[in-house]
Amino acid sequence: MGLFKTDQNVVYKPANEVDLSNDSSEFYLRANVKAPRMAGFLVKVFAWFLESRILGTLLLYVLKGNNLIHKLITDAELEEPPIYTPLHPFEDVKEQEVKCIEYDLSPQEKVEEAVNCMRMSFKNISEGVTASFRRWTILDYSRAYTSGELTPKVVAERFIEAVRESSNPPLQMSFFINSDAADILRQATESTFRYQQGFQHSLRRVAGLPTLKIGPQARLAVVSSMMVECVVRRLD
Repeated sequence: MGLFKTDQNVVYKPANEVDLSNDSSEFYLRANVKAPRMAGFLVKVFAWFLESRILGTLLLYVLKGNNLIHKLITDAELEEPPIYTPLHPFEDVKEQEVKCIEYDLSPQEKVEEAVNCMRMSFKNISEGVTASFRRWTILDYSRAYTSGELTPKVVAERFIEAVRESSNPPLQMSFFINSDAADILRQATESTFRYQQGFQHSLRRVAGLPTLKIGPQARLAVVSSMMVECVVRRLD
């Protein structure tokens, strides 16, 4: 095969029409690789030609043509239809805690559905039912305390129980070095009473969150969370 010599392109039949039986008349084309054997300085010269923009492209085209790359791959015609669907049956996994909405809803209705999904009920938590993992925010606690579905005292009792369970065998993790269970319950009881009385204050909305004696860096994190809560309160 020369530089300007063209052969007839190969046409591949669909796979279901190919006869693979013992009496098949299909022709198997064995690859006849025609690559130059080089060594030493000749390899460097060949690499220089391949790296050049004009000669390299032309030389690579000739080498592919001599090895039937253009005939069997580049310029070949495939009668096999493209497959865009999986060959095996696919069964989608049923998603949990997912609400499907209709496509023909108006934008206002879609926003309303999204807002309703954000309003998570604390019914399962108040009843002690284990729900999926969620990182609760200060606003979540505040809404639960204000609505009366949950009280700071209940949260404190569960917190103390979790600390006690993690510190006893077989866990013995001791996540918290120093904590006063009586003081935590006292603060939680006072916070519960304030919510029952309807006491409202910008920073008092974080009341009811169990706190411990912490260092300067942790205090900075608490102050930052309070500042964030002030901003959230304006949006609530």
